[in-house]
Parts: sequence; structure tokens; C-alpha cells
Amino acid sequence: MTAMSGNTPLPPRWIGSDGEAIEVATALAADFARDAPLRDRERRLPFAEIERYTASGLGAITIPADHGGADVSFVTLAEVFAILSAADPALGQIPQNQFGVVALLRDIGTPDQKRRFFADVLAGRRIGNAGPEKGGASMLHMKTRLRQTPEGLRLSGRRFYSTGALFAHWIPTRALDDDDKPVQVWVRREDFGVEVIDDWTSFGQRTTTSGSVAFTDVPVEPGNVVPVHAFADRPGLAGPVSQIIQAAIDLGIARGAFADTLAFVRERSRPWVDSGVERAVEDPTIRHSVGALATSIHAAEAVLREAAEVLDDVAADPVTELSSARASLAVAEAKVLTTEAALEASEALFDLAGSAATRAGHNLDRHWRNARVHTLHDPVRWKLHLLGNHALTGALPRRHQWN
Repeated sequence: MTAMSGNTPLPPRWIGSDGEAIEVATALAADFARDAPLRDRERRLPFAEIERYTASGLGAITIPADHGGADVSFVTLAEVFAILSAADPALGQIPQNQFGVVALLRDIGTPDQKRRFFADVLAGRRIGNAGPEKGGASMLHMKTRLRQTPEGLRLSGRRFYSTGALFAHWIPTRALDDDDKPVQVWVRREDFGVEVIDDWTSFGQRTTTSGSVAFTDVPVEPGNVVPVHAFADRPGLAGPVSQIIQAAIDLGIARGAFADTLAFVRERSRPWVDSGVERAVEDPTIRHSVGALATSIHAAEAVLREAAEVLDDVAADPVTELSSARASLAVAEAKVLTTEAALEASEALFDLAGSAATRAGHNLDRHWRNARVHTLHDPVRWKLHLLGNHALTGALPRRHQWN
């Protein structure tokens, strides 16, 4: 049975180079930015925008060249997500799981799985996510099960933090098999027993629909199961790839907040009475703070690019335990700085732009809300811990098999 089902989407644009990917992302972002405040304020789900994103071909840019993709660099991938997320970080986050899943397939997928699923992505099929479960004692807690029954494999369970699932054609999830071993299970969005529930109520990233997916005795084809437990000790890049995209989204939030800060100060803000100047842009304290903020964002950009270059370097050879750890450490440093930049830029906006910037009509608080929510992906305090632990003891980062 082919991986594709349901209504076949129109073939997306084929992107053939890193430069073309940046050009396409820049053009899309300019359009997506126009209605971003309105989508956030009214929680308008971006179905039309996601279709345009898919048609642009950006969703397939990391498909390997021998499967027909552009296989762009990680430097380009990170910049594409930063560009899109500066315009609307919810739109940046919705497709991010697809790239982590593609990276996992590259690491451990069978030749048949790669052939089928990579072809689907090139044809415009979207991959979502059914994330961790709620209510467990830890992130590793799992009640979702894949059972062998007389009728075949059946998947049951309920997952949350399912970014992209509402817009997806495929929804991979983690489950325990009959031997209590973790597997990744692929089901179609329209399969019997699959229910995507829009119960995402976070105050930030409001239109990502990162809510629940319920699976009730969903039939599963054996070829759509990835036995991740069998590869627990094999080093790979799926984790660092997912993390560098998260860092790029945070950088985009910082860029978007900074751009709105500059525009507001130039066009609307009034100078403080003691400044002795006629325009807010002439206030020496504002200039000082803007300079400091620009430096923080540029530092985050530089370290993110450096981390992406490390990923490109590591991916050029067979991945080892040491090279995988090198990638994780580099991405952790980037995650620290992009988190700090996003929070600093979204908070400084109001300090520099003044009280007028707090009016609801401007909806500038979306930058802080988005930054505060999205930067909670993998707490930075633990990134600092693993960096410090490595520096002091040489300990390598742990690899996780969750979600």
C-alpha cells in the first residue's frame, strides 16, 4: 500500500538550492507578517498560510538528494526557520516537527520507509506530531500502546503538545509495544480511530494548535512502525536537528520583537521629559539600550550559525558518539543565547517604546507571550547544566527516546 491517501495535493514547487530556499522563505515571511497580529488576537488558525507554505516547497528542503530533495545545509535550515518565525513564530513552529521526523528517518528508517515517506513529503504531504502524554510522573511516562491483535496491529492512547497534527497528513507518535519497548508509529490523519482535538489554550504560540491527539484502536501497517528501541545506542542527529530548529524559532521571535521596537520608537514614541531631545530616537539612553539589544541578537545569530555549521560538519561523515555529542553541545549553546535574546527583546520592547506600546490594539505583547511559551521547550537551565558538566567533567549529553 502506498504511503499516500486521501485527496492528493498539488505538487509543491521544487526548491533546488540553499539560496532559493532563503529567497522563498523571505518572500513568504513578508506576506505572513501582515496578518500575524490579527491571527494571534483572534486565534485564526492558519490553514491557508500552511497550504501556501507547503506549496512553496520549503517542507521538503532536507530530503536527501538521492531521494529527489535539495538536501540543504543546516545553516540554511536554521535561517529559513528564523526568517519565518520573525514574521509569525506560530507559523514557524507548526512545520518544525516534520524536519525532526525526516532526520530520524535518515538515521534509522528502512530503505522502504525512506522511499515512501520522503516521496510523500516531496509530493506535499505534511508530517505532524503527537507529543508527550499529560499527567504522568515524568516526560518519559507512556500509556500509549501498540498491540498485536487477531485483526493486526492496533494503536491506542492520548497525546498532547501535538504541534502540526491538525494540519498534517501523517501523525507519527511514540508508543510501547507488547514487549514494553518504545516504537514510533505512523498513522494517517484521516485513519479510523484518529481524533485531533484543538484544546490548546496557552497564552502564547496561540495558533500552533499544539493540543491533543486521541488514538482508539487505530489500524497500523507493520511497515509504518519504526523500532526506535533497537537504535537507542546508535548516535544520530535527529535530536540536535530538532533542537536547532527550536533555537531558530526563538531567534526569529527576537528579530520580530526588535523590528517592532525600532519601528515604534521611530514612528510613535515620545522622548522622556528629562532627555532634552525632540525625538525618541535621539534619547541617548534609548540608543544605548538598542545597541545592547542589537549586540545580544547578533551574538545569538552568530552562535546559532556556528552550531548549524557544526551539524553540517558532523553530518558529512558517519555519526559517532563523540560527533553526536559535539552537535548537541553546540546546539545547547545556541539554545541558551537565542532564548535569552527572545526574552530580552520582547521585554525591552515596552521599556524602550513606552507606555503607548502596551495598548491592546498594537498587540505587541504577543512577542513576549510567544517568547515565554516557546522558550520553555527544553529548559535552558538544563542546557547550562549539560554545558557546565561537560566543561568540568567531560560528560557527554544524554540521548533521549521520548515523544
